[in-house]
Amino acid sequence: MNEKNFQLNIANIFPPSLWSFRNQEIVYQDLKRFTYLEFYDRVRRLSSALLKIGVKKGDKVAVLDWDTNHYMESYFSVPMIGAVLHTVNIRYPPEIIFYTMQHAADKFVIVRDEFLPMIERSAQLFDFVKGWIIYSDEKGEIRTSLENHYNYDEMLESSEPIDPPDIDENTPATIFYTSGTTGLPKGVTFTHRKLVLHAQALAVGLSYSPLNINEKDVFMGLVPMFHVHSWGVPYLTIMTGHKYVLPGRYDVKRILELIKKEHVTFSHMVPSILYMILTHPEVEDYASYLKGWKVVIGGAALPRGLAKMAEKFGIITVGAYGMSETCPLLTAATFTEEINSLSKEERFDYMISTGRPAVLVNLRVVDSIGKDVPWDSRTIGEIIVRAPWLTDEYYLDPEKTEELWRDGWLHTGDLAVVDSKGFIHIVDREKDAIKSGGEFIPSLVLENIISEIPEVGEVAVVGKKDEKWGERPIAFITLKNKVSKEYIIERLMKFVETGRIQKWWIPDDIIFMDNLPKTSTNKIDKKELKKML
Repeated sequence: MNEKNFQLNIANIFPPSLWSFRNQEIVYQDLKRFTYLEFYDRVRRLSSALLKIGVKKGDKVAVLDWDTNHYMESYFSVPMIGAVLHTVNIRYPPEIIFYTMQHAADKFVIVRDEFLPMIERSAQLFDFVKGWIIYSDEKGEIRTSLENHYNYDEMLESSEPIDPPDIDENTPATIFYTSGTTGLPKGVTFTHRKLVLHAQALAVGLSYSPLNINEKDVFMGLVPMFHVHSWGVPYLTIMTGHKYVLPGRYDVKRILELIKKEHVTFSHMVPSILYMILTHPEVEDYASYLKGWKVVIGGAALPRGLAKMAEKFGIITVGAYGMSETCPLLTAATFTEEINSLSKEERFDYMISTGRPAVLVNLRVVDSIGKDVPWDSRTIGEIIVRAPWLTDEYYLDPEKTEELWRDGWLHTGDLAVVDSKGFIHIVDREKDAIKSGGEFIPSLVLENIISEIPEVGEVAVVGKKDEKWGERPIAFITLKNKVSKEYIIERLMKFVETGRIQKWWIPDDIIFMDNLPKTSTNKIDKKELKKML
């Protein structure tokens, strides 16, 4: 390798960060607290320990854990020695966890002790695993029936920190599996270069967002670390020198306590997590600590009603968009002077939109023949993209890869319109689109409107087969206060009168539920709702 060619690898994130932010903190619940300098020492010790037990370049190292300092350390240690980090979705059923680990051919596994019983019950199936690296928050000996096991903390204590090799930036760094809404989950891989460029783009995007992120902000991610690199924020955090708080397993009361105790000012999450926080029985006790909290919502559309609920607490919410295959950042609600000059209510609508393409993202919204749609807020097209951090393939699946990358563009399957200012508004997933009488009913737009009804908690709209119209919309709703179906329809008619929706969009039926089913990444699971119909 030519030494003059500086590599965009994960190890090279650290030197400038340690120069300026060596005393900044990484905090795990109320259990552990490290400075960046101490964290980097642990990262290099783990790299050393992994090499010592036989991890080689290209080996897959899986992690089964909640959002802990151990997970954060593995985000850096594993790729820094040329191995590939597999962030296993622990919310999958056991058989799917096994499938993804076998498909990835994981050689070593870092596992929290509470997941050991699941593994031990089927230990004979994991014959492809060479070693199990186990840790516990509890002190004392870790007992397991697994062979070839190691104690994580003992490994670090007995290892000297190493200087990381200068890994080629095009070396694979991570693999994880999509949420598998159709068929088995599919693997996606990302190189060091992709992850570093993605983190830089995040930093640029936040600097132009209405959140006004600055050096005083304290970060706490509320996206599970197995989910799309926790949207890249752990890498971004080290790059920009912010205090980072790790909540472990998500518990709303603990999250509220951490916001209070650690003075958290910035988080990112899916809508359902924000809804759980805002509807917690004790949330009013923490209202003063939530004021000014800056929140990025992704993974699913940010409902206007939820954003308004957050606004009452003084929480600032903005929308962003991406997907597993895209690392994930594609768009964010970034503002220019033109948007800043609008009224507060007009700016609010732009804040909760899908936003505009992030730096280095070449994005198009195209019709069925591949022609760009006009910026008229009406013409629906599919979002297709190119960017330097998109996955190159579905792992070991050339057929699905070819389908994903048709004509040299990554096809998202998301349907959207573009307004006159170039802001994108997703109206549906292609697979969720409701086609009634030959015309699309944009389910996300309809959900957004329904969410504004004060008594509505969460909402999902899906299509039900209809002999006359092909499909008709059905709304599944949770309630904050009890009302009738007729009341919901009556409120929707008022939106028809103001021209915000068309009368034929009104759902044929409204089904009240105590809770809406969620996917493993806490998004509303429309596939399960469709099964109910």
